[in-house]
Amino acid sequence: MYVEIDFNSDEAIYQQLRDQIILGIATSTLTEGQVLPSVRQLADDIGINMHTVNKTYTLLKQEGFIKVDRRRGCVVAVDADELRAKADCEQDLRVILAEAICRGVPRSDVHDMIDRIYAEYGAVDEPEKPDGGNPEENGPSIGGKQRSNQEARAFDPRESGDGLPQQ
Repeated sequence: MYVEIDFNSDEAIYQQLRDQIILGIATSTLTEGQVLPSVRQLADDIGINMHTVNKTYTLLKQEGFIKVDRRRGCVVAVDADELRAKADCEQDLRVILAEAICRGVPRSDVHDMIDRIYAEYGAVDEPEKPDGGNPEENGPSIGGKQRSNQEARAFDPRESGDGLPQQ
């Protein structure tokens, strides 16, 4: 496993390591069932404290990306809890989209970025609905689920007046 840590970054080392492991899973560089290096080995390999690696592994376990096997150590095992994954993703996206809106990034550019990143990871789109309906007729689609126009507007921070996404 190749890991590159930027020691001059403002981002915490454990967060950089976490993100790189998740990217490795998303790009299939790390696969389901693959054993990760031991805490001691990874710390020695990249020149960081063992506690930092342990914190990263603990966080990844809590988030459902790895599990701990007493005999094998930390193993890539993505938790398939779709509802939790969607909730976590939505929470993260709220902040990212709020930043994009503050910086004037158009919605169409965000959509293009998402499509491009999904393609880079080899992710496939959900199959078209059997009724053949046009998703745009029922409002924007988020995560393959149709939302009414009223619900979609609730996600536009510019309408809340305080610059923050509405809950």
